[in-house]
Amino acid sequence: MKTIPPGVPKAHPHAPRLAARHFPLLGVLALATGLGPGSAQALAYQEALALAEQQSPGLTAQHLQLEAAGAAHGAAAALPDPKLSIGLENLPIGGMDRWSLTRDFMTMQRLALMQEVPNQAKREARVQLAQARSERERAGLALQRLQIRQALGQAWVAAQSAERRQALLDALLAENQRLQDSLPARVAGGSAQAADVLAARQENLALLDRRDELQRDTRKARTALRRWLGTRADEALDDAPPPLAIPIEQLRAELQRHAELALYPALREVAAAELREAQAESRGDWSWELAYSRRGRQWGDMLSFQLSFDLPWQQGQRQGPLIRAKQLESQRVEAEQEEASRRHLQALEESVLELQSLERQIERLQSDGMTLAVERSALALSRYQSGKAELASVLAARAQVLEARLRLIELQAQRDGLRVRLNSLIAD
Repeated sequence: MKTIPPGVPKAHPHAPRLAARHFPLLGVLALATGLGPGSAQALAYQEALALAEQQSPGLTAQHLQLEAAGAAHGAAAALPDPKLSIGLENLPIGGMDRWSLTRDFMTMQRLALMQEVPNQAKREARVQLAQARSERERAGLALQRLQIRQALGQAWVAAQSAERRQALLDALLAENQRLQDSLPARVAGGSAQAADVLAARQENLALLDRRDELQRDTRKARTALRRWLGTRADEALDDAPPPLAIPIEQLRAELQRHAELALYPALREVAAAELREAQAESRGDWSWELAYSRRGRQWGDMLSFQLSFDLPWQQGQRQGPLIRAKQLESQRVEAEQEEASRRHLQALEESVLELQSLERQIERLQSDGMTLAVERSALALSRYQSGKAELASVLAARAQVLEARLRLIELQAQRDGLRVRLNSLIAD
């Protein structure tokens, strides 16, 4: 006699020849734990991460922004462009010598070169500001890279989870169809009841609704992957995202290395450099000018040199307000950094608690929940075989096993999604 797994309805008491092949429920559900499209040609997770970074327009734009900030370093230290002036001085417009360029000794054709020289403190502040902006863009690049990894990881987990659930339902739909195909003949032969046909059809409708929802979720997840992977998003997905790369205690201790928080030192340095530049305005700049003046031959040419100095004597109305504004900006950045630190610490603790809860739920479901659901299904089958229950009770018990299996897949997806998020907190 052929051995039938527990929980698999083999026959109605009035239908001893209802074969086990019509109800391979537990075999299908056991297979579902390992459902996945992994193959030799499947796309590996680490390969997908590298591909997403290579193909990201946002990351390319951030690279260009970093290069642009670096290219500005030389200009920050350079003096302003010199100025060349050409003019005519002391041209008579009346008298006998009017409009003459040579008869009056005061008339001169003037050519001058002038160079403005910002004070040393201002030039140093500008160099520091350029360097701080480069550091800000570098930190922004690291943050964007981690955001890409997190988005790809979440889409990867969602796609794998939806496909595992869809494969499970597809297998159950195929089994249900085989059951429906066998029942009419058995009802006609008196080995099954008419109510069994209705129960099987009702289960089929419920499974079809669930499959439609899962097909929608699968397409949405693949669409999210396509944003990062292009046409390769349609390939089979090989492995799952890795477990936690950094222990929880280390994450807590190194929270200031959080990718978003790592931006703030650079932002604070930018604000500090802007403040130093504003403060340097109160010292004033200076300039020099060299001029050559050409006169009539009888008078001789002349050479002039002069120095000019800014006189910041209205600091209360000009430099003072700008300095105060930059001081407030620096304080704002510090306050935002503190707020972000508290927010991310709270988010980390909540994620840790959620991860611990998910791991306990998964362990209970794997060790006890699935066992209880399968035993209940086996009990319903036994009652059905002894004529004490209808096929509907067996299908209801099978539905509970299905829900338990789907619940397990969902919990595992939530756990993997949390791991992706925690692995994306700190830059390499």
